[in-house]
Amino acid sequence: MESIELLLGGFANALTPINLLWVVVGAVLGTAVGVLPGLGSAMAVALLLPVTFSLDPVGAFIMFAGVYYGGLFGDSTTGILLNTPGNSSAIATTIEGHRMAKAGRAPQALATSAIGAFIGGIIATTLVVFFAPRLADLASLFGPAEYFALAMFAFVATATVVADSVVKGLAALAIGLALAMIGIDGPSGASRFTLGLPQLFDGVAIVVITVGLLALGEVLHVASRIHRDPDPVQSTFTGRPWLKKSDVRKAWPAWLRGAGFGVPFGVIPVGGSEIPTFLAYGTERRLDARRKNPMFGKGAIQGVAAPEAAGNATAGSAMGALLALGLPTSATAAIMLAAFQQYGMQPGPLLFDRNADLVWTLLASLFVGMIVLLILNLPFAPLWAKLLLIPKHYLYAGISVFCGLGVYATSSSIADLILLLIIGLVGFMMRRHGLPVAPVLIAVILGPLAETELRRALAVSEGDVGILFDSPIAVALYSLLAIAVVFMVVNKIRKHLREKA
Repeated sequence: MESIELLLGGFANALTPINLLWVVVGAVLGTAVGVLPGLGSAMAVALLLPVTFSLDPVGAFIMFAGVYYGGLFGDSTTGILLNTPGNSSAIATTIEGHRMAKAGRAPQALATSAIGAFIGGIIATTLVVFFAPRLADLASLFGPAEYFALAMFAFVATATVVADSVVKGLAALAIGLALAMIGIDGPSGASRFTLGLPQLFDGVAIVVITVGLLALGEVLHVASRIHRDPDPVQSTFTGRPWLKKSDVRKAWPAWLRGAGFGVPFGVIPVGGSEIPTFLAYGTERRLDARRKNPMFGKGAIQGVAAPEAAGNATAGSAMGALLALGLPTSATAAIMLAAFQQYGMQPGPLLFDRNADLVWTLLASLFVGMIVLLILNLPFAPLWAKLLLIPKHYLYAGISVFCGLGVYATSSSIADLILLLIIGLVGFMMRRHGLPVAPVLIAVILGPLAETELRRALAVSEGDVGILFDSPIAVALYSLLAIAVVFMVVNKIRKHLREKA
């Protein structure tokens, strides 16, 4: 009952005219960026992070609620219409969604996607409302050793899951940790990796890293291949998105099953929603194979419904893990954590006590944002499709300008623009060699936390490393990590042997 009362207070703050305006603006901007191929929801949050600095914290995070889910819907829109998913989390939706579009059922595919995203997000956010405070109470049992174990779990789990190669994942993790260590070391006051430059004494701003890696790195990658990768043939889009009763009967069990896959994965640091979306897609495909008239491969509506619900359910429960534990379980959540830190707030168990008004207003705005997105995206999906008609050279040139302006506006520093270009080149080289970006962002965000908690634990134990393994919670986290790594390695070996055979 207490959670319901607090949530109602959050709705009272979120439903003021100015805050409703910020939700709508965030939903529109998030969808507009997410719908562009190669950008996606993480980049939508990264690009729009500088825009919110002029707002008060409540207005900024309400706007982020719209951006957060708007980018996810945009990811699927471009995949369904052009077979070019805006993000890897939309790949599973794209498989059957684009087949529906080629069969003249693009409106139905987009409607299925929008409603599935709404259902998955609503279920996950409702669970967050009731269970995030309990998670926060659990997190109060964490000390330095437990937080270090949690950070190590996030590092290794993300690095081994999101990359084709464990080596590439660990290399990306090392890049992130190197960036996180630049600046003045707090306890000793010594400068680290600054090359003697005063501009680096404060470290590299998280905005510079996120915009450089995600946005500018993608721009440079696209520019390098613009003559090799021709623009895809534009799909026709006619009619209004709507579903028949027969479509709803096929889709609603898939929506619920997809949400069931997505919710638990939101609190596991596996780098995003790729795993639950493919699990949901694979389950629907196996169920469809038992039917008299299998539809997978021809444009099965279940193949759109389940992955889309799974993706947004993962995003919703990831917000709960971020707020209650301070643990970002995906690249988008890592950027959201950076946004909290920009306003001097640290997500975790104390956030619900120190900033309760902001937390419950944010949770209420997630509900409002999903309703706004459903209203916007069902009738206006053809409008988002027209953004795909912008020529690549104009589109990515505009993104480059926006990157520079956004970073310069936050610091008025030429040094940050130079760092933006350098990190953009790093992002380009990572894409060229197949290194994932998510471990870099997780390492940049959680690296300082891991270092601080490790030093605190060793200071308390007077240098005895055994303190890191004395706690049952820490031992449980390390055990889960070992099991997860063994499971992933065995699966990758099996996959390699099957491909070789």
